[in-house]
Amino acid sequence: MTRALRLLRRRLVGAIPVLLIVIIGTFLLLEAAPGDAVDAYVGMTGGDAGLIAELRQTWGLDQPALMRLAAYLWSLAHLDLGYSVSFSRPIRDVILERLPNTLLLMGSATALSFGIGSLLGIAAGARPGSFRDRFLSISSLALYAVPGFWLGLVLTVLFSVQLRWFPSSGIETIASGKTGFSRALDIARHLVLPVTALGIIYLALYLRVMRAGMAEVWRMDFVLAARAKGISRRRIVWRHVARNALLPLVTMLGLQSAAMLGGSVVIESVFSIPGLGRLAQEAVGSRDTPLLLGIILVSAVLVILINLVVDMLYAVLDPRVGASEERA
Repeated sequence: MTRALRLLRRRLVGAIPVLLIVIIGTFLLLEAAPGDAVDAYVGMTGGDAGLIAELRQTWGLDQPALMRLAAYLWSLAHLDLGYSVSFSRPIRDVILERLPNTLLLMGSATALSFGIGSLLGIAAGARPGSFRDRFLSISSLALYAVPGFWLGLVLTVLFSVQLRWFPSSGIETIASGKTGFSRALDIARHLVLPVTALGIIYLALYLRVMRAGMAEVWRMDFVLAARAKGISRRRIVWRHVARNALLPLVTMLGLQSAAMLGGSVVIESVFSIPGLGRLAQEAVGSRDTPLLLGIILVSAVLVILINLVVDMLYAVLDPRVGASEERA
């Protein structure tokens, strides 16, 4: 337990410069892009030079970029994400409204892809080279090549437009008045298609990683010794091969968290889910730099926390992780 806590402390300290690099790099990239929030606002509503100058002064866009960056970092030091000029609300409140929807989508898709993908990977890797192994490997490769937005559109046309089994958009029925279990069931029906579209691609990835890991473990000496002792193949698969092949899969789970968060942006747009992805799209359209910075910062924190949990889980599964870092 002490080893895990030391690993946790090192990861948290190392996350601070990462967040600073993300914030400063994103700010400079947005500054290099042409136009700002005033240009986007005037482009939609119109206005003269006097209104433009007044808006720039009101929104603080008349200050030099370095001064605005310093002011933003000072606000972050006080846990203040700033004020959204497009929503006319504090950024923290806007993000907290959308964040649960993204977390629900990502969590459900991760559980689907990791759970079913690992089980299918075990089924494929139980007998490497068999027909089942080849069929699952080829199928996973085909699924992984499918774009997420195309899969989402196909699922919508098939199951929403033609069969009318599931809703085509949204996170829940608008103004339904449902509460408790009825509301939870309504949200679950709305999430079936987007979770499937987001999770099935990563399911194929986890299947291939699990299968490759098991194929490698089968050649190790301790597995050969277990087979020589006459232990049943089923027990070898579950107690020895799959357990050791699970470690690379856990590592992949952390590495793919950022990719899944990026994929949720597309899926949220396709299914009109009010999450961080759609919020980022709206912030880009309105050139709301503080809001976009807040979204990217929260996304970076999410990725760091997910990888932190994965590191802790990996340290529990493999005692060599923390021990190797202590010796270093």
